[in-house]
Amino acid sequence: MLQYRAEFDANVTFLNGGGLQAQAFRVDVPHADVSEAEVGALFIAACGLLMVDRVTLSRIRIFGEEHKGTRGGPSDATAGPPRAPGRTTLVELSHVISAGMITYPGLPGPEIGEHLTRAASRAAYAEGTEFTIGRITMVSNTGTYLDSPFHRYADGTDLAGLPLERLADLPAVVVRTAGSGVRAVDVGALAALGVAGRAVLLHTGGDRHWATPRYAIEAPYLTAAGATWLVDHGAALVGIDAVNIDDISDPEKRRPAHSILLAAGIPIVEHLTGLENLPPTGARFTAVPPRVVAFPTFPVRAYASVPAAEPHDHLRSGGWLPTAGG
Repeated sequence: MLQYRAEFDANVTFLNGGGLQAQAFRVDVPHADVSEAEVGALFIAACGLLMVDRVTLSRIRIFGEEHKGTRGGPSDATAGPPRAPGRTTLVELSHVISAGMITYPGLPGPEIGEHLTRAASRAAYAEGTEFTIGRITMVSNTGTYLDSPFHRYADGTDLAGLPLERLADLPAVVVRTAGSGVRAVDVGALAALGVAGRAVLLHTGGDRHWATPRYAIEAPYLTAAGATWLVDHGAALVGIDAVNIDDISDPEKRRPAHSILLAAGIPIVEHLTGLENLPPTGARFTAVPPRVVAFPTFPVRAYASVPAAEPHDHLRSGGWLPTAGG
C-alpha cells in the first residue's frame, strides 16, 4: 500500500508562554486526504510537545513516500504492540443482522428473503445444479453501520467517495468508560490519548442492552466538546458501541457529535460490540461499506486484528488479554 508523508512550516504557541517555529518539517501521515488538524496533531506527537496552545501550519504538501518512522506516526512501533504477520487474532465487532431486528427505535427491521429459490433455479441449470439468490430490503441504518459525511451534509463525501485509508487497517485506540456509570464520553476521557490518524473506539458497554428496549434508554454518547477535541487532535474515524454517537434523549434533537465529526470528514461507526476484547492500543480496526454513489450509510463487517499475546503481556497492558476465540 502506498504510504504518505506531509511537509509543512509550523508555528506553535504554548499555554505557559513562548513559542516554536519549524520549516519544511516532515511527518508520516496515514492517508492522502489527511486534514490540517491531523497533520498538526502528528507534528505535536513527533516532537513530544506538551502544554500546546495552538499550532498553525502553512505550505502543507502531501506526497507519497515510504514511512521513515516518525514518533507518533502511523508506523511508530511505540504506539502499541508491533504488527506480527501470522500472529494475530481477529476480533468480531459487529452485530448479526436478522429478519425483523430493530437497530434504532422507529426504524423498520430488515426483510430478508429469496429472489430466486433453489427449487426454481433447477430449471435454468444442468441437472444437479442449483443456486439461491437472496433479497434484502432494509434502511441503511441497520446493524453495525458506518456514517459518511453525506449522511449529515448534502455536499459531504458519500460512501463511494470514502478512501480505504479512512476505513481499513487503522491503528486503534480504545476509550473505556464501561462500568463507570457515566453516560457522556467527554474530553476528560480522551485527553491522555494519542488519537492522530487512529480509529477511536468508545467502549461504553452500551451494547450489553442490544436488542432490548433498554438499548435506547439513557444510552452512552460522545459530547460536543469530546467530538471537537477528536477533530482538533486528528482522529481518523470514531466508533461507539451504543445506539447513537449523540444523546438521543436530547429533547431538542441536536446531533452535535455527528455534525462536528462529519463536517471534518471523519466517518462514524455506530452499534459496535465486543470492544471489551480489544487492548487499549495495538489493535487495527476495519469497517468497510460497499461503494454506493449518493448514499449516506451502510452496514459493515467491523473487526479488529490484535497481535497475539506473548507471555506476561498482561503485565504491560493493564491486565488485558485476548478473549479465547475473539
